[in-house]
Amino acid sequence: MRVCHIVPSLEERHGGPSKSVRALANAQAALGDPVELLATLEPGQPPLAAAGDAARIQVFPRESPRWLCRSTGLAAHLRTSPAEVVHNHALWLLPLHYAHETAHRRQVPLVISPRGMLSGWAYRHRRWRKRLASLLVHPGALSAAAGWHATSPEERDDIRALGFKQPVCVSPNGVPLPTDAELAAARAAWHELCPAARSRPVALFYSRFHRKKRLRELIDLWLAAPRGDWLLLIVGVAEDYTAAELSATIAAAGATDRVAVFDGAGRPPPYAAASLFVLPSHSENFGLVIAEALAAGVPALVTDTTPWSGLQTNGCGWCGPWENYAAALGTALATPPAELAAMGRRGRAWAAHEFSWARAARLLVGFYRHLCDERR
Repeated sequence: MRVCHIVPSLEERHGGPSKSVRALANAQAALGDPVELLATLEPGQPPLAAAGDAARIQVFPRESPRWLCRSTGLAAHLRTSPAEVVHNHALWLLPLHYAHETAHRRQVPLVISPRGMLSGWAYRHRRWRKRLASLLVHPGALSAAAGWHATSPEERDDIRALGFKQPVCVSPNGVPLPTDAELAAARAAWHELCPAARSRPVALFYSRFHRKKRLRELIDLWLAAPRGDWLLLIVGVAEDYTAAELSATIAAAGATDRVAVFDGAGRPPPYAAASLFVLPSHSENFGLVIAEALAAGVPALVTDTTPWSGLQTNGCGWCGPWENYAAALGTALATPPAELAAMGRRGRAWAAHEFSWARAARLLVGFYRHLCDERR
């Protein structure tokens, strides 16, 4: 079966899908089917490194209006595509229109991964833009989908709540387990970048600097009470805020000894430097960074607007409403180091068992085959 994945961007600054879609395409190609992954790229950016990819990856320049990820090169390539399944990732942008056109022309299934864009806060945010996009940018694409891909039962419920009745495949993202050597190298790198992390317990925020993540609220919450010797380490990719802007806010509050901020671009993941991972997000369809933290042996404290209630049932973290986040943070920071470490080991074992890219690939390939059989 020839599978074509389409995603607006594979650039690191666009968060989890830039990694997860690529990993999914590679895992599916490893099963033996021809898989291509297509994306757009800002003009003047270096070409995407493709060493080690099992899937065939191509990127096409964006054109004005670039914020819609318009690309005549991508559209032209798809007109000659031999795809038997078209799987589009993300909504509200022109690549979904190209995917819809291709699936319709070839009379093959269109599968859509909303990648969190139909979930809670994300769907309500700038709702008028999303309404216009569904009417003008990719008209008819959502209703034309043969099936949906959700990365959690909660995301499946969000799809159903909006009235979509097509089949939904729930297939969580995978996450590779870092080796001891990789963790040691990353820890050494972050101890060099942030010397305070050598001798102090670290609570880590690692994600895009986007208002959806409640990052500014987290900083305010951290500074609202004494946190003992704990350091809040904030690492990520600039979006709504930059590292410089956040650092200036912290300096103005006289809290540079309590909070450290770094741009994460080009640096190793900082999980190995942390004792606790924190993400009080308004909304996550999966939350790849949470899975990555667990895979690195770090327990997590998240909001229940992420699909991670399993943290508590598996004894590797806390998941509750934002209204109770301050109390939960106090509880987490007061947990003895040995107990936090044990929680991290349980989280790593859970990640190894539950979040495999091979499993995700098999689930979705089976779903594609079912959708193709339904058309015969």
